[in-house]
Amino acid sequence: MHLRFSQDIESLIKRLSEEPLTIAAILSETSERGFGLVIGLMVIPFLFPVPPGLTGIPGTACVLLGVQMALGRRTPWLPKKVARFRFPTSFAKQLLQNVRRVTRILEKITRPRMRRIAANPKIWQFNGMCITWLSILLIAPIPLTNPFPTIGILLLVVAMLESDGLLMCVAYGLTTVITGICATIVYLLWRSPEFIQQWL
Repeated sequence: MHLRFSQDIESLIKRLSEEPLTIAAILSETSERGFGLVIGLMVIPFLFPVPPGLTGIPGTACVLLGVQMALGRRTPWLPKKVARFRFPTSFAKQLLQNVRRVTRILEKITRPRMRRIAANPKIWQFNGMCITWLSILLIAPIPLTNPFPTIGILLLVVAMLESDGLLMCVAYGLTTVITGICATIVYLLWRSPEFIQQWL
């Protein structure tokens, strides 16, 4: 089975390898599906090592798009500065390879299921809330946590694009777990001077 998500993302990245592509261009071509496609394209690099300086604007775009979903918008909008962000052409080849690696895993776990949940407008808004929260965790300066919210966001995005209500439910549970992991790390960092003093 070939996911629509992977086909759409690969098509966009192939265009990226031929000419600079902005977030605004992607949104204008994909309409409502642009929410999921752009968010997916934004977060996939966080699963793997990326050049420094590439995370700020993509992370901000995910937060803004997530908030719009939470408010019930179906047509995505971004500020001009963010919308004009161009993906480096040299980055496209590596990104495409990473998409294929991720897709091989996702194709084994997703298919259209529980469509009443997947098509519910309230679920669309709840997904937006989850994506917003996970995006905030993604760009927060919490050491060694980037892959965790990235996985949660990707599962939600793929579940929406593939109409997989069951995968959405799994992603909700994972969002709770990810929040707990990040909270635990923050707590340990906050208490670390006290722990060091006790050991000394």
